[in-house]
Amino acid sequence: MKNLLSPRTLSLSTLTALLASAAGAAPVISAQSIIVNPVQSSLTVKVWTDRGSGQQVPSYAPGERIRLYASVNQDAYVYLFNVDPQGRVDLILPNKYQGGANFLKANTTKVFPSPGDPFTFDVAAPYGLNKVLALASRTPLNLDQIASFKTQQNSFATVNVQGQERLAQALSIVVNPVEQSSWISDTAYYNVVARAGTVQPAPVQPAPIQPVPPRPAPLFTDPQWQTSFERRSTLENVYAEYAARLRAEGFTQVSRRQNGNHIQGEFRRGDRRASLEVKQKGSRFEVKITRR
Repeated sequence: MKNLLSPRTLSLSTLTALLASAAGAAPVISAQSIIVNPVQSSLTVKVWTDRGSGQQVPSYAPGERIRLYASVNQDAYVYLFNVDPQGRVDLILPNKYQGGANFLKANTTKVFPSPGDPFTFDVAAPYGLNKVLALASRTPLNLDQIASFKTQQNSFATVNVQGQERLAQALSIVVNPVEQSSWISDTAYYNVVARAGTVQPAPVQPAPIQPVPPRPAPLFTDPQWQTSFERRSTLENVYAEYAARLRAEGFTQVSRRQNGNHIQGEFRRGDRRASLEVKQKGSRFEVKITRR
């Protein structure tokens, strides 16, 4: 069923007022914790990184691997989101890998990636503070307006909202039909910092991709555009950067498939079509965009 309350059109104050009138106490949208249940619940959830859950925020350099942990004191469905310093939102759990189920038994701990998962979670720029939100509910939540698996081949869902405020607004709507005492949230933090001996850039927009040779025509004007470059990164991260550029132009990803070190995605915008191909050979990447 289509939800008439779109998080893209409602202001934060309007949304909060609507939720408050529909339920006794509206979820609290917090700059620090993203979303908080104002009603006391016996359900608890904790989230932390593999470098601890203490008061000091752990730091990671680009290219390092990170593991995330979540635990609950009662049987619950757990949803994990990562919000980077630029507001990009990634749905970490659930996913379609072996360890991607998000139902946790009481007093158990979930690790991402799970042992046996055929991938790693590699830290990447932008530099700054990342937030990992764990949202636990005794009943499954409908995240259709937040994220969706575009095709059967997609292992991770495509997130439809970007920015912490929009995520908080959308989650407020998602939990509104749920009994107030049956959900709870927790937030963990980690910093992405420059490696020792390197200079960390100012915390502004991420540095643009520098093709080799120098960039030809602008990225989104030629029917066919391609480039290649050397970089210490991952195939997934490079694909995500160019996919984000297409989304910024109004394209929506409709399919994605991966074969070894080759990812190909298909995008649509009305009657326009675009395909994105990214290939990796060691530290060298080849990117090709075809518009139709």
